Amino acid sequence: MGRDYRLLLAANFVSFTGDWVLTAGLTYQVYALTGSALASAGMVLATLIPQVTLGSFAGVAADRWDRRRTMIACNLLLAVTLLPLLLITEPGRIWLVYAVAAAQSALALCFASAEAALVPSLVEEKRLVTANALNGQARDVARLVGAAAGGFLAAAGGIRLITIADAATFAAAAALLALIRYRAHQPGAKAAAPRTLSEWLAGTRMAVSTRTLRTLLIFALITGVGEAIMMTLMAPFVRDVLHGGAETYGTIMAVQAVGGLAGGALATLVGHRVPARLLLGGGAVVFGSLDLVLFLYPLITTTVWPAFVIMVVVGLPGALTVAGLVTVFQTATEDSHRGRVYGAIMAVRAAAMLVGIALAGTLAGRAGIVPVIAVQGAAYLSAGLLVLAALPRAPVGLALINRG
Repeated sequence: MGRDYRLLLAANFVSFTGDWVLTAGLTYQVYALTGSALASAGMVLATLIPQVTLGSFAGVAADRWDRRRTMIACNLLLAVTLLPLLLITEPGRIWLVYAVAAAQSALALCFASAEAALVPSLVEEKRLVTANALNGQARDVARLVGAAAGGFLAAAGGIRLITIADAATFAAAAALLALIRYRAHQPGAKAAAPRTLSEWLAGTRMAVSTRTLRTLLIFALITGVGEAIMMTLMAPFVRDVLHGGAETYGTIMAVQAVGGLAGGALATLVGHRVPARLLLGGGAVVFGSLDLVLFLYPLITTTVWPAFVIMVVVGLPGALTVAGLVTVFQTATEDSHRGRVYGAIMAVRAAAMLVGIALAGTLAGRAGIVPVIAVQGAAYLSAGLLVLAALPRAPVGLALINRG
């Protein structure tokens, strides 16, 4: 990988570590201040709503502006918008957490759209799977480091120390991105005239006009519902079904990153030899099947150790699925529209997650935790089979997109 991509990877790792510091530490502090699970759930909604309403428009910004500068600006703004957290000293100011969470989510969307669109400009197409797998590994390592650091910082200095540490990671990431030498072609003044609505419509039309991208939207829709159900019910599953405590829950959620690292390593070694379609579809089928085993085995025994093993193993196909998904998207979208198409996919996924949260909250009490949380595994299994059936077997390139 070239120097510019390595700088991007390093910046992402630093920034992702800060994200996990904030997520882990702030969630704990919100509950500590309020003693309310409802207050914690409010953070999830504050994060998802901007993704639904602004996802596609964040993609437009990523296509309109220089993507490197956009990522630098987003990191600096992410650092600045953390500062109101320093004012939180009592439960009555907890609304500031929701405002900060919403701002962070909107800026992170813009950053993610710009990053996903920039990577194909920094690496050769044949190395895209490897590059996306390395990025996934950076996220997994950041999850392990950041989550642990967030808990430690929350205990040591509360919200203020968490805020300062996270702001420092964003500033460091911006400095690394500033060292990237790649410069995109800058359009002329006439071309730069704002056309946000028309550009958003153009991106939306592209996202639904090709079979490949339509399939990705449906994949995001199905798996988004499943992911939200799992996020909502995983703690009740551990506590009420497996009869585990907080330590068991934390360990189960963390060990998936171990498998993710192994999956990322495998993708970097053989990913360029395997069609991205197969990584996405096959990875999702295996991921969903393992999740079904995870959620259904307590019908036979409530021993906890199988959950640890399955969560490690499931990280491997999970990493392959993510690498395949991003690569299929990147190779099936023209450079000028990558940001807004990515934003559209993220907006659909976020909307699906809102539906999943509502379904989990209303159905778990009636049908039981196990039948409802098992929907997550079934969602990935069915979405993976859809990808394998719908996407063309040949490598997806701009000239090979199957319009229908």
